[in-house]
Amino acid sequence: MSEIRSRLRELLAERSAVVAPGVFDGLSAALTVSAGFRAAYLSGAAVAAANGLPDVGLATQTEFVQLLALVSGRMDVPVIADADTGFGDVTHAYRTVQLYERAGAAAIQLEDQEFPKRCGHIDGKRVVDAEEFARKIEAAAQARRDPETVLIGRTDACAVHGFDEAVRRGNLYAEAGADLVFLEAPGTFDQVRRVPAEVTAPALFNLVPRGKTPQVELAELAELGYALVIMPGLCVGSAAAAMRAALERAARGDVGTDGQDSPRGLFDALGLSFWEDLRESYAGQAADA
Repeated sequence: MSEIRSRLRELLAERSAVVAPGVFDGLSAALTVSAGFRAAYLSGAAVAAANGLPDVGLATQTEFVQLLALVSGRMDVPVIADADTGFGDVTHAYRTVQLYERAGAAAIQLEDQEFPKRCGHIDGKRVVDAEEFARKIEAAAQARRDPETVLIGRTDACAVHGFDEAVRRGNLYAEAGADLVFLEAPGTFDQVRRVPAEVTAPALFNLVPRGKTPQVELAELAELGYALVIMPGLCVGSAAAAMRAALERAARGDVGTDGQDSPRGLFDALGLSFWEDLRESYAGQAADA
């Protein structure tokens, strides 16, 4: 794991807007790897949605850790893991870091919302005192067993206290030990442009179509100097839309297979040939004996 974490640090140092699609189960993890992405993001919103819940702080630490272990075990690329608010106070955040590291996280993201938190792109968010959260970042940094583990400090203050306060918080969290700063939901392109220039640590951008942030192209984000671009809803949102459309067609009596993969096609994407070759190689040895 330390090698994978070091690889992530190298990617972030390039500040070339490395893209990390949001994953939430073994299927999305396997498809992300097969598509050639160099990192993945275990999205809290996607984890909640996969459990049939909205992203309003209902998914538990245990559920996150279990899915993280499943996803990281299926991938050979760094997994950036959303840890919401740390699931409690400083002591809970400290333990969360330890659990996440053991489950295979290359990076761990903590945010300064009050609990219960809400999706960063819906209204009604509230944030804790900045100094209080900085202490949580300090504790999280101390909790790391592997110094290569990347710690991400997210602030949702832009929607609550304005952009300048969000930048101040981001820099405070970087000073407290965050390796990467995530300023959630800047409201204008000018604010998007200013983040990498005004925060002292490498910056993360959250690409959310039809969210609170204006549409920005990946090439623009790379030019601006963002280190990482997460796309939390890419897999779960696309899957939900495809499933909804297929179910609506089936409910009307249309059982056509447009857009539906064959069993072989699906399982090939999940590594079927590896397991078949493995079984065949050992069966051949048994026959020779």
